[in-house]
Amino acid sequence: MRKRSATIGLSLLLGPVLALGPGAYAKSSPAGANAASTTASTQADAEGKPEADKLSTTEHQITIDGQVIKYTATAGTIVLKGDDEKPRAKFFFISYSKDHASSAQRPVTFVFNGGPGSSSVWLHLGAAGPKRVSLDAQGFPGAPPYRLVDNPQSWLDTTDLVFIDPIGTGYSRPAEGFKTEDFWGVQKDIESVGDFIRMYLTRYHRWDSPKFLAGESYGTTRAAGLSAHLMDRYGISLNGIVLISTVLNFQTLIASDGNELPYALYLPSYTSIALFHHKIETADRDKLLNEVSSFAMGDYLAALAQGGSLSKDGRAAIADRLSKYTGLPADLIDRADLRISPDLFRKHLLNDQRLLLGRYDARMTGEDPNPAGDDVSYDPAFTRYLPVYSAAFNQYIYHDLKYESDLNYEILTAGPSPWDFGTPGGAAGLGFLDLSGALRSAMLENPNMKVLVASGQDDLATPFLGSIYTMNHLDLSDVLHANVTQTYYQSGHMIYHDPESLKKLKSDVRAFMLSATGGTAVTEPDDSGSASTEPAAQ
Repeated sequence: MRKRSATIGLSLLLGPVLALGPGAYAKSSPAGANAASTTASTQADAEGKPEADKLSTTEHQITIDGQVIKYTATAGTIVLKGDDEKPRAKFFFISYSKDHASSAQRPVTFVFNGGPGSSSVWLHLGAAGPKRVSLDAQGFPGAPPYRLVDNPQSWLDTTDLVFIDPIGTGYSRPAEGFKTEDFWGVQKDIESVGDFIRMYLTRYHRWDSPKFLAGESYGTTRAAGLSAHLMDRYGISLNGIVLISTVLNFQTLIASDGNELPYALYLPSYTSIALFHHKIETADRDKLLNEVSSFAMGDYLAALAQGGSLSKDGRAAIADRLSKYTGLPADLIDRADLRISPDLFRKHLLNDQRLLLGRYDARMTGEDPNPAGDDVSYDPAFTRYLPVYSAAFNQYIYHDLKYESDLNYEILTAGPSPWDFGTPGGAAGLGFLDLSGALRSAMLENPNMKVLVASGQDDLATPFLGSIYTMNHLDLSDVLHANVTQTYYQSGHMIYHDPESLKKLKSDVRAFMLSATGGTAVTEPDDSGSASTEPAAQ
């Protein structure tokens, strides 16, 4: 049997975060244009901020669903200290808080991307923030120069947002005497981000607010770990978690001779992508994806489990079914030993057109520089989106948020040291990282906490059937399993790049947060001080 690799590239895996500003509940925001109206940059002030803090506060407004929302943005770094009160790191964040809000009624959501090694810029300027990158009608980038536009699908009408850049990403850096590797690891990352969240809740007086986490890609791994850590370490109970493009159990991603599960879990994603590129056709898309999912977890996995004992006729029958579901030639599938990796699929689906599929978004294609070879040399989706977010953020932070730094804003970096995947959930080399147990523990300890799982069906980084598999193996009672909502989008890893998926995600997140906060959303008082309640979406 052909030897298969036991590892995949885990960097560049996942995406962004949300944030709030200081004093947002203490003062009124003046009416004005949708632009910064006041600016403050402080290193030491009467509010007791440490010397090393550097913050810029600006005021803005945006219209969402016909409602004018005035909000305060805060961008800057605050110092993370150790038990000895000495600085350990400077955490960069950007927060947006609605003016005139009651902290006891207004939710606060902490948002981050993944990587590991990613800043929060993706969720920030792609989905949840009040500004987003301008894309074409399909959600694809155009030619430079790139610009930001108001985001009517921002989550700001439902929740305040705090976008967090973990240490080594964005402008977040270790303090003197510390190194990036002191923070780069599964448990180290959970502890440092958890400490930032605790500190933020304390400094901005948000302990009485409904609290949410939102993570993308490896950010979902972090969120699962944080859900248990925040409760066990600080007594912070969450109302809910939004998991976008989820990976909690890395066994669902990393194929090896001892783990053939990922081949089955990726199969429905291949079908969705083949439909998009018209390599296969169907009159009922959802019915076909359900059929493929059942085949993947049934006859296909059983065939793979037989290994070399699978009969010649059985092998041919499986190859034909896989060809029907993927659009790949049956002889190619047979030569691949019935095991279709994401890279093989990316390379060969449109090989007759000399095109390579994107990994993050397989709807996107690029010229294949070596169509006769086996290598997959680049990701056409990532290379086109990265410059858009980089240019847009660097202009936005300076022009709109009035924050200045000579540091490079690290959007996505491999960092100076490898990520420590050793704990928790398994030791390096001895098992797969798995944080699903942490999520299960948090749901058992906090039975009111709800979970929204949002998955793109054209994502070749985190397959949507992998999310279903993981959630179905949490071993929860029917009562607790009902707290998990799964939603699906005809889009890629960054599901919000597709315009219709962006709208659906906004609607799904709003309904989820309304449900997780008791069924009612509070409409904040206008200038007259009145307030009203809005019934939850059904």
